[in-house]
Amino acid sequence: MLWGRPLVAWALDAATSADLHPILLVVGRGGSDVIAAAPPGVIAIRARNWRHGIAHSMRAALEALEPYVQVDAVCIGLADQPLVTAEAYRRLAEAHAGGATLAAASYGGQRANPVLVDRSLWAEAHGLSGDVGARGLMEHHDVVDVDCTDVGDPTDVDTLDELRALEASGSRPGVARPQPRQPDTQQGKSDADH
Repeated sequence: MLWGRPLVAWALDAATSADLHPILLVVGRGGSDVIAAAPPGVIAIRARNWRHGIAHSMRAALEALEPYVQVDAVCIGLADQPLVTAEAYRRLAEAHAGGATLAAASYGGQRANPVLVDRSLWAEAHGLSGDVGARGLMEHHDVVDVDCTDVGDPTDVDTLDELRALEASGSRPGVARPQPRQPDTQQGKSDADH
């Protein structure tokens, strides 16, 4: 539980608020408890081979999306990143509308989640294995980095200690955590010029 709600509820809030459809929730171990936290309209998918890594969970989502011919890309987020916001998903969708076939949210210049994968890459994604997810596609395709520094934080919560640290940090979903300022690379401009 994070701030009185299941951890997955925060991630689902971001996904459902982004107005992208359908919303899938891929579950593995403890799936029934996770599914119980999902709001109405979220489609639960059980990943049979979840033990073999995130690539198998991604494959389960892509297989479930195959019949949705109107869906030309998927945004993949993680349930253990409660500070990722709906705006990150919207920005990825905008990048796709602008021609991106593979895009990743970045925070402070570092790639993170969510990630957008165009349908043209799904067949290749089906061939991935292990715990690489979309990172396996990034090794062979151009990636559009979508800056989301100002709208969220990719902090990952995998342990009870990380959960406690996040609660103690004062960060909340929907509020960007301050990131270190990136140096201005435009010549002839100072901070006062911005």
